[in-house]
Amino acid sequence: MNIQDIIITKVKEAIHSIFDKELETVELQATRKEFEGDITVVIFPMLRTIKGNPQLIGEQIGAYLEANVTEIEKFNVVKGFLNLVISDSYFLQFFSDIKNDEVYGFETPKEGDKAIMVEYSSPNTNKPLHLGHIRNNLLGYSVAEIIKASGKKVYKTQIINDRGIHICKSMLAWQKFGNGETPASTGLKGDKLVGNYYVAFDKAYKAEIEELIARGVDKKVAEKEAPILLEAQNMLRKWEAGDEEVVKLWETMNGWVYDGFAITYKNLGVDFDQLYYESNTYLLGKDVVADGLERGVFFKKEDGSVWIDLTEDGLDEKIVLRADGTAVYMTQDIGTAIQRIKDYPDVGGLVYTVGNEQDYHFQVLFLILKKLGFEWAQHLYHLSYGMVDLPSGKMKSREGTVVDADDLITEMASTAGEISSELGKLEGFTEEEKQELYKTIGLGALKYYILKVDPKKRILFDPKESIDFQGNTGPFIQYTYARIQSILRKADFDFSGEAVVMDYKLHEKEKSLIKQVQLFPEIIQNASANFSPAIIANYTYDLVKEFNSFYQNVSILGAEVTSEKIFRVQLSSKVAEIIANALKLLGISVPERM
Repeated sequence: MNIQDIIITKVKEAIHSIFDKELETVELQATRKEFEGDITVVIFPMLRTIKGNPQLIGEQIGAYLEANVTEIEKFNVVKGFLNLVISDSYFLQFFSDIKNDEVYGFETPKEGDKAIMVEYSSPNTNKPLHLGHIRNNLLGYSVAEIIKASGKKVYKTQIINDRGIHICKSMLAWQKFGNGETPASTGLKGDKLVGNYYVAFDKAYKAEIEELIARGVDKKVAEKEAPILLEAQNMLRKWEAGDEEVVKLWETMNGWVYDGFAITYKNLGVDFDQLYYESNTYLLGKDVVADGLERGVFFKKEDGSVWIDLTEDGLDEKIVLRADGTAVYMTQDIGTAIQRIKDYPDVGGLVYTVGNEQDYHFQVLFLILKKLGFEWAQHLYHLSYGMVDLPSGKMKSREGTVVDADDLITEMASTAGEISSELGKLEGFTEEEKQELYKTIGLGALKYYILKVDPKKRILFDPKESIDFQGNTGPFIQYTYARIQSILRKADFDFSGEAVVMDYKLHEKEKSLIKQVQLFPEIIQNASANFSPAIIANYTYDLVKEFNSFYQNVSILGAEVTSEKIFRVQLSSKVAEIIANALKLLGISVPERM
């Protein structure tokens, strides 16, 4: 039982013993820095059960706790807040228990627990990944890692949007303007080459619209009747009919894109356990709709289209099958969700990492799956996130004004190099080591800047600002880790095997740091429950600030007493380990030297 649970139990005991009353809940909080104490019992909520002076009630409970809880050394009461001072021996015992636990804070799945599937990335195969995809990938990957750390089995997946009119636009433009060029002949990554043709299509399409308007055609008609668009629509029909030539071109160009994506994912440090392709899933869900229609979940309109009425749930009517029997996105999303559970029967919930413009879509999807009677539908979550803006403004794929993911990763490493060189911290590094370090710092800066913000909030991303070696940034945290590694390298004694001295007198900075370390398991569970990497990021920043305060106020290697020196190096080592493990949950690497 941890100290908080002990205090809650004993406070309830005290209330029963002193006042002959029963208390259901006890409110605890960390003692404010200006008062002496470690844990505070809030007296005010108790006044609903016990009538009297909060100061006096606090004094009576405090005296009871001091007499009956060995870990409580003394207490004080300030305006209805009972501040408890916890003994050094409690913190030392805690530290001794976790000192050599390399996976401290991490839980393992329990037998019979349901797994969680996390979907992220899910790009279109007509363009390279961009800044928006980066936030999606970083969020999805990190949330999957956090849920795993909280003690659940996790499957990482994506559904690749590899079909539709947008794909045909790139294919048609390559046929028209490509002169047979390939990634090999141009030296371009496949996703970039295909993306160039998506932009080329848009350019040609706009030119044709202008030409038709000049000939007196109405703008709206011109937009629908532009020859290149009609050709693309015809190509899509051929693909759906299985035309051999079109399917072969589709496979070739998608293959180029997948090779390109693989490089970006590797550079970004994200991975997947299972890939789904829309070309395989777009017909799923029709049989589910037929079954739901029979059971009265859906209804048919006069034109033959199938709908669901969600007005009683505060939404509206939603189409699930067109009059001609073709599926809409909702149909295939219903079918894909069901297919995933068939493929992975141990999955009991799904997390969808998709931008907030799809909030309504997922509200409807989850409600439909619940109405269809799937038990796992109670455990669906839309990890909705805000857009990423740049100081220069909004991005548009078809106009070629997106911030390319690969370019951004390269730029981050380059910026990290410039700043590191200015600071002059790289004596003794080979050129290869420098480049590796710049990449680690640059990527760490990018990931931390994006993940420290609550997913729901919109982000203005400033590359320069993210690579600051001061403040709440990735490089600041990485630098603290490297600083601790430097201390550990200089320690000319074996500190890992040494037992913690139990009669050691803790410095207040040591105590504060241990209290921050204690929070890590709870932080992981909290971040998992809230699907929020920001909770991990901001905890890590607080831990680093606490360590730096400790570093500035106590001598570590210069301590005159051997027991002090050993304990402080052990504590530093544990903090470094937690920093590395916390950052790993964010997909961030730590450098041994900086």
